[in-house]
Amino acid sequence: MNERSEVGQRFPAGDPVTVAELLAAVRAAPTDGPLTVGDDRVVEFLVAFARRLLRPAVARRYPELASLGFFLRRGELAAALARVAEEPGHLRFPRGLVFHVPPANVDTIFVYSWALAALAGNANVVRISSRSAGAADAVLDALNETLADAHPAVRQTQRMVTYGRDDAVTGALSAAADLRVIWGGDASVGDLRRHPLAPHARDVTFPDRSSFAVIDVAGWWAADEVRRDALAVGLYNDAYWFDQAACSSPRAVYWVGTVRETPAAQADLLARLRRVLDDRRPEIDPAMAVQKRVATYGLALTGAATGVRFDGNDLATVDLADPADLPRRWLGVGTFPQARVDTLADLAPVVVRRDQTVTHFGFDPAQLVAFARAVGGAGIDRLVPIGDALTFAAVWDGFDLLREFTRITTITTR
Repeated sequence: MNERSEVGQRFPAGDPVTVAELLAAVRAAPTDGPLTVGDDRVVEFLVAFARRLLRPAVARRYPELASLGFFLRRGELAAALARVAEEPGHLRFPRGLVFHVPPANVDTIFVYSWALAALAGNANVVRISSRSAGAADAVLDALNETLADAHPAVRQTQRMVTYGRDDAVTGALSAAADLRVIWGGDASVGDLRRHPLAPHARDVTFPDRSSFAVIDVAGWWAADEVRRDALAVGLYNDAYWFDQAACSSPRAVYWVGTVRETPAAQADLLARLRRVLDDRRPEIDPAMAVQKRVATYGLALTGAATGVRFDGNDLATVDLADPADLPRRWLGVGTFPQARVDTLADLAPVVVRRDQTVTHFGFDPAQLVAFARAVGGAGIDRLVPIGDALTFAAVWDGFDLLREFTRITTITTR
């Protein structure tokens, strides 16, 4: 690697530094001792950072940051740490240096994995995409504001940087890492894996995933007006916050019910969603609106769809010819392929390993458990209520992240 290769410092904000300088700083132990799992110096920083995210001015402009703020509250952090509490003869320690490569299309996801890795006592280097803006900039501003009152160990061990397509920099950070966290498409994961890790290190990867929603028609009609309106708001939040591009955003809606009752339920939901859209007025890029028409009409041309309807640029519905023919690629924000099935169990054969989140409404816990058992681990890592698709948890994509970010030393005696 060229020792003069530089990266821009976004957090802590500062002048560009060489990769060698960056690595020397984050790998050095703080003067008052190395970070530990659940280190109070990190906990206090994260809690103070969460308070800034929950300020009304920030939460109103970027509602997704309110979810992040709740995730980082003291009680939530304590609950997460309880999952990795030490047991007799088992001591937990940080893995060391974690290199995070998050996606550009969901520009706050990096905070979740970074926060958990820091909570586990690791030093961290996070590559921030040069295309990130808006909510990501608000996050970085809040992080730097919080740093003013933080323990110096946080400034030393936690870094977020920006650099261009520089294989030398990526290679050096990968070679130095004890763990590499890669978010993004399959191609991004493959590209990053070209850069070797140290023999003891490994990857935690979050490649291309897709998700869908399921609604019980009988449950829909049993719900009162308030709950149905709330469901429309929840579907809006799940789909529109990240332009329906997040891995957990639903890209199709399955209705479980009779042929006679389903069409009216579909129309009722769409009418309520229309009112939410008229109130929230999401910005739809003209190029994206064109992309939606190309993608949806393409489904009709191939016979995958029997009907396509547009309600402005912000809402499109597609009637799928075959429930098993689920379009898992991104079709554009506000695009909802729909299909009807008789029972939830009918969807088990539809599931593939790429499927991540099923958002649901109207089903009892026993039905959801039976469905998960029918799938049998062939896909689906989360079943959550509609409206909670983007609510991050310490267990994600089947990984218990705090456990991934720590290592165990065992002690036995005679």
